[in-house]
Amino acid sequence: MPGKVLVNTTINGEATDFRCEPRQSLLECLRDILQLTGTKEGCNDGNCGACTVLMDGRPLTACLVLGVEAEGRNITTIEGIARGSKLHPLQQAFLEEAALQCGICTPGFIVSAKALLDRDKNPSEADIRLWLANNLCRCTGYDKIVRAVQKAAAEMRA
Repeated sequence: MPGKVLVNTTINGEATDFRCEPRQSLLECLRDILQLTGTKEGCNDGNCGACTVLMDGRPLTACLVLGVEAEGRNITTIEGIARGSKLHPLQQAFLEEAALQCGICTPGFIVSAKALLDRDKNPSEADIRLWLANNLCRCTGYDKIVRAVQKAAAEMRA
């Protein structure tokens, strides 16, 4: 059995070291080793988007990436979206637009939407729907989620 590997990375703006087995997913490392439980496990096969995080600004499903691949990378999880006690406009809009229910998919949607708004300050509804197509919700439907992203985009432009 191989030993654990030391991974040096940046998570939510802080230099972080952790030891993991070479086979462990980034999702397992975040939740089980680093206790960053905001990133949710949904399907564990890359189909639902609940575990979406940003790696060097690009969204990816953490269940399909090995923890060792975080070496030298910059990871942003849902815990890194807010600034202190101030919610990110996306988080606030999700609350105000009732774009969440059970909460399993919500972190993935918010992280994915943040990646979109970092690239496009004024996405169309079609762009939002296409960008979020890899994130699945079984509770709210998608209209409230799209409205929340539109509201956050408008606030961030103002």
